[in-house]
Amino acid sequence: MLTIFRNAFSDIAAGLRMRRVWAALAAEDIGDQHRRTWLGPIWILLNYLAHVLTFVVIFQRGKGVEDFPTYVSVGMLVWMYISGVITSSARLFIKEESLITGTKLPITVYVMRLTMESLIKSGYMALGCLAIVLWSGTSIEIGWLWSLAAICLIVAITPAVIIIVAIAGTYLPDLQFVIGNVMRIGLFATPIFWAPGGSNARTALYKYNPFTYFLEIVRLPIMKGIEPVNSLAICAITGVTVWLIALFLLGKFRRQIIFTL
Repeated sequence: MLTIFRNAFSDIAAGLRMRRVWAALAAEDIGDQHRRTWLGPIWILLNYLAHVLTFVVIFQRGKGVEDFPTYVSVGMLVWMYISGVITSSARLFIKEESLITGTKLPITVYVMRLTMESLIKSGYMALGCLAIVLWSGTSIEIGWLWSLAAICLIVAITPAVIIIVAIAGTYLPDLQFVIGNVMRIGLFATPIFWAPGGSNARTALYKYNPFTYFLEIVRLPIMKGIEPVNSLAICAITGVTVWLIALFLLGKFRRQIIFTL
């Protein structure tokens, strides 16, 4: 068991030392995805704004929510980051097959490449989110620091999630389609544009949906200037658990992935 975790930490350390490599690859990915387009990565921002404005217009009353545009914009930012990471992770190693089989780069390089790519995309979306929040009349307060801390926590958990989903996706190619459908359903099952209350089913969905708590730790400090301690504790415990699983899987399967592709 110790050997497994030692192998995992060795791979992570080697990967982190190559930060210039995965940072450059991530930037290249963003450029390739928008090559020959007039607006380039600005399409990431426009896509985010289109989603937010659609939900704000359709569900404009936002029952039980005082500042509905802020509620939706922050919730959508967190959701699009999380769902994008999970969806892309399912076929990460399959997509990187040529590099994995042709080079000896640590697995962590590919994990951090996707992490950085997701952060760059979220950076564009964050600009739109900030604009909507300020436009809706929400002022910048000291409580926003809690939101920043929550974002750091989510980012810290991201590589672990990628490792787990990517390894599972390598052995279960159909997983990418399952995850895609689950994320589409999750968009409506997660309190992005609706609030708890009104029915027992909605309350239960709010309470037992794990994504709820990751939205809350970012959204509540911005809207109310408070940090939901219970939600933060749940997210922290989830993060530790996910990292333990990820370290085990990375240490055990990192040398076997190349033979599975």
